[in-house]
Amino acid sequence: MFNGYDKRVLITGSTGMVGGNIASFARKVGWSVFTPTRAELDLTDSSSVTHYLAKTGIESIIHCAAKVGGIAANIAAPANFIIENIRIDSSIISSARTLGIPDFIYFASSCIYPRSTSQPMRVDQLLTSTLEPTNESYALAKLVGAKSVAAVAIQDELNWRVLIPSNLYGPRDNFNQSSSHLVPAVIQKIYRAILNKEKSVQIWGNGEARREFTFVEDVANFVVSNFYNVSKWPLLMNIGYGKDFSVNEYYRVIASALSFTGTFLHDLSKPVGMTQKLLDSEISKEYGWMPQTDLESGINLTLSWFKENVAHG
Repeated sequence: MFNGYDKRVLITGSTGMVGGNIASFARKVGWSVFTPTRAELDLTDSSSVTHYLAKTGIESIIHCAAKVGGIAANIAAPANFIIENIRIDSSIISSARTLGIPDFIYFASSCIYPRSTSQPMRVDQLLTSTLEPTNESYALAKLVGAKSVAAVAIQDELNWRVLIPSNLYGPRDNFNQSSSHLVPAVIQKIYRAILNKEKSVQIWGNGEARREFTFVEDVANFVVSNFYNVSKWPLLMNIGYGKDFSVNEYYRVIASALSFTGTFLHDLSKPVGMTQKLLDSEISKEYGWMPQTDLESGINLTLSWFKENVAHG
């Protein structure tokens, strides 16, 4: 097995971008991976989860499952985001703890950082101020999950750790128009504009808000390559690309990749969220984190997957 890791691993959220890419990398290197679908395992039902973990002999968990969405989806349905995510996390965490699962990685989100804080953001800044209102419900749920995992690690002396990634993008991303994040949303908008021969594309706000996006395959490769060393990781650890770009820059890079020559119109009435979100990922470099994919290359790889799996049905 790769790096000597031969335990039976449950990867939740395997139909999503993060879990799907981690599962794909894990299988390539010979891991014994379990990736039940929602129909096969209801993660909100703790009894079912406990039974599944015991029946399959799961020894490690990489928990990626979550209800996620972009700014519009979070504004439209805040109750759904907080209630469903707390139910999912509470179930898997309590079941894994009951069975004493030794290794557990929880994927949090950069949304858990305060709205107004210094950049780049460090783990010791968590809970020092109020959250961004446009995704407060999701952030609160992920904070509870992250702090629960850290608390179990301390009290039960288990190798339970929290990864806080920046915004992610890449193959298997969510291209649903009503719930996607920035990069897939922009790809969809510009692609449709080209198909419909439109001469302009609308941007929410002035486009000056800055965001850090990391290519998901870099994250998947890191997790699989370094999971054997999870016991040495800090309780909570950022992993990000290390550089942010403005919303306008993302639009320009994607427009160039799609050969869109139209103009951009800014709708200043729309919410934009935090003005900047950049993680301090220096500590993670000590444990093997080294993102390899630059923005232009990542966008082109994402577009290839989009055209093959989404645009053409």
